[in-house]
Amino acid sequence: MDFASSLFCFLLSVFLMLVQAMGRNDSTCPKSFSCGNLTDLSFPFSLSTQPDCGIMFLSGCDAKTFPKTRLLPEGDSYYVVVNMYNYTVCVEDPKLHAKLRQHNCQAFNEKFSLPYSPSISFEILPLNILNFFKCNSTSSSTPNITQQMKDHFAGYRMYSGCKDFSLFYKLPGGDDEDVRAGNLPANCSLIGLPIRSISDDDGVFNMLSATFFVEWKISEDCNKCHYGGGQCQTDINNKFHCTYPYSPQAQSHQENNPHEQDAKMARRKFGLTLGAVLGGLGLVMICLAVYFIWCCKRRKFNPPHFLSTRKLSYIFKNDVEGGSIYFGIPVFSYSELEEATNDFNSSRILGDGGFGTVYYGKLKDGREVAVKRLYEHNCKRMQQFVNEIEILTRLRHNNLVTLYGCTSRRSRELLLVYEFIPNGTLADHLHGDRVKDGSLTWLVRMNIAIETAGALAYLHASDVIHCDVKTNNILLDHNFGVKVADFGISRLFPNDVSHISTTPRGTPSYIDPKYHECYQLTIKSDVYSFGVVLVELISSMPAVDMNRHSQEINLANYAINKIIKSADNELIDPSLGYDSDTKTWEMTTSVAELAFLCLQTDRDVRPTMVEVLDALKEIQTNLNANEAKIVVAPPFPESEDIFLLKKVKSLPSPNSLTDEWITCSDITCTK
Repeated sequence: MDFASSLFCFLLSVFLMLVQAMGRNDSTCPKSFSCGNLTDLSFPFSLSTQPDCGIMFLSGCDAKTFPKTRLLPEGDSYYVVVNMYNYTVCVEDPKLHAKLRQHNCQAFNEKFSLPYSPSISFEILPLNILNFFKCNSTSSSTPNITQQMKDHFAGYRMYSGCKDFSLFYKLPGGDDEDVRAGNLPANCSLIGLPIRSISDDDGVFNMLSATFFVEWKISEDCNKCHYGGGQCQTDINNKFHCTYPYSPQAQSHQENNPHEQDAKMARRKFGLTLGAVLGGLGLVMICLAVYFIWCCKRRKFNPPHFLSTRKLSYIFKNDVEGGSIYFGIPVFSYSELEEATNDFNSSRILGDGGFGTVYYGKLKDGREVAVKRLYEHNCKRMQQFVNEIEILTRLRHNNLVTLYGCTSRRSRELLLVYEFIPNGTLADHLHGDRVKDGSLTWLVRMNIAIETAGALAYLHASDVIHCDVKTNNILLDHNFGVKVADFGISRLFPNDVSHISTTPRGTPSYIDPKYHECYQLTIKSDVYSFGVVLVELISSMPAVDMNRHSQEINLANYAINKIIKSADNELIDPSLGYDSDTKTWEMTTSVAELAFLCLQTDRDVRPTMVEVLDALKEIQTNLNANEAKIVVAPPFPESEDIFLLKKVKSLPSPNSLTDEWITCSDITCTK
């Protein structure tokens, strides 16, 4: 039986190697590769040095600028800014970019026409495309024509800075259905150009962009060809055919070759011989397999991993306007959300953030929603749009905001639809327009701190770093329950790495100093930001106040200084009953000490969010002064001096601590 088993495995291996030899030589075509800032690339992309491995060729991977691609070998070159999800890429047209920088009116002569191939088709997504009506003028009757155009395009904006033509357009969000391409004056034409902003306050050229989104779709023939081991080719008549580089049918031959018939006969003979060999080999394998199974009786045999057929799946999601699914969530039509927000009426604005405006809306089914409308339509915003969707759809927690859906990539604007949280933000209630005496009692604030810490601990356990923890992103319901929001710049954090190297992102007064200096993002960066939130909860002060002393404009610095000097009474909001209630005094002081730990520059000293959560729960339940203390195990003995525990009497000198606070130059960035 051992001999039969060995023989079976040997013949099986020979057969598999033969089959593999009939297909593509995968040793020359990597399953995935990187190029410049682009990672995890695969078919249809390939390096220009490996033209047999794909259709869209990349070059300039070592350049400081973005890599370049040709959508097809004969097509124009574009910079690849971002490789998006779902078969979409964000590219920049270098020619258009140069014209826009020079404010050259030739930019309006651009006509986007993407190449066509029977192997792959391309489509420019309308996401950041704005329609312009370009109306040519003549020297003989320019004033008359201009007036006619103004009358025809009533309600449109006009740009007349170009010598030979005028432009009429409406900003995104307006009703641009008034004039159709088929209803244009004879001297007018419709053109579409990408935009970076929904405002033309800085002029038309500064509103325009050279980046746009291209969606590709592999043809069924090419898909089968590629995953069957062949190469997608196009002949001189633009017809598709599949070649197999390492099989006889893929060997090229010339029409005028005098030995062409001999070559055909040789190939036919080879094919018959190969078929006979494979057939005989297959019969032997079947016999051996039966014998092997009989000998092993019920013993199961698991074939080697490479025996499994390659999964032939190139799924194109239905991403049309409305009624479809994108990343597992519903897709809303733009018109539906426009109606829900009363045409994005300014009276419906709930708040403005760094990347967009949030509007109150009501859907036809009666649900109240918050609709986030991004300010700009560019590759970076598209990344944040997709990033927030991807992260929120994989998370489920009572204290995280729920994402109801989004607009399609084919929509003219990027819109995200969330559950509506009616009671504003924590910042509003602490030092904003919702401040009301006695509404945020200390017990309510403790509960807010615990629920927020629980949400962040859940994120970290799910390998997500929020990156923008602040009181403006902590929403409150009518019962002051917490909903953590805004995941646009959040990052997935693999559990097998110590940090992510990235340009600092987030709100300055909440950013981890070491992250800002060393460009290293970790879960402890969120801990620092939460430390600022804790200080806001006990002080009711904003994170930045220009009226404070220059060294204390930043609330974190202000809190550190007060805690070091044991001047808690100057930090804690007196309206909380700090001076009159012993239990409140104990709890607020303990939270101040916990905040101090979170705000340490050395991130190894900071507790984890799980430890912070446990400490807050202990503070809430332990009201006995002798029992209430924060238990966070120091990572190394030297750190004990900077822990403010209830029993600790000796504190480090203010000077040394302040020096450590201001800079991390004495702490290696590779720590």
